[in-house]
Amino acid sequence: MEVSRNWRLQSQRYRMEGLRCEQCGTVVFPARAHCPQCAGESFAAQALRGLGEVYSFTHVHDAPAGFESAAPFFLALVRLDEGPLVTAQLTDVEREAVHIGMPVEMVTRKLREDGERGMLVYGYKFRPLLRERLPDKAAALPARVRVPVDAAVAA
Repeated sequence: MEVSRNWRLQSQRYRMEGLRCEQCGTVVFPARAHCPQCAGESFAAQALRGLGEVYSFTHVHDAPAGFESAAPFFLALVRLDEGPLVTAQLTDVEREAVHIGMPVEMVTRKLREDGERGMLVYGYKFRPLLRERLPDKAAALPARVRVPVDAAVAA
């Protein structure tokens, strides 16, 4: 992956920033040109909490090029609380613990090394939920506003 592309994808990879359709309110992730519900073309940035549950999963033994060192690993479809269905690797989980409906949270982890110079590519993975879910109003905060957990729970 070239450096410029990696730079452009930072908001998606590190903050799970999606888009909310201004016509129908559907949340999409990753970004796209048209809303899958109404074909609208007007979007506003939407911070995603990175919380959801496993919708489906598989155990990958024969990994694709660039991911061989991570094999074997779990690959899952995760239904985010805001609605989008995303594909991601599961991490920090034992084989026996993975199940459909398992609550998960997004974490930023190394995905792979890319190119001759070994540029490290980081992105999101999901692990079993380790903390309580915050109140829904925390999901409406802009992506760059950081609220201490104690303050968010007390609000």
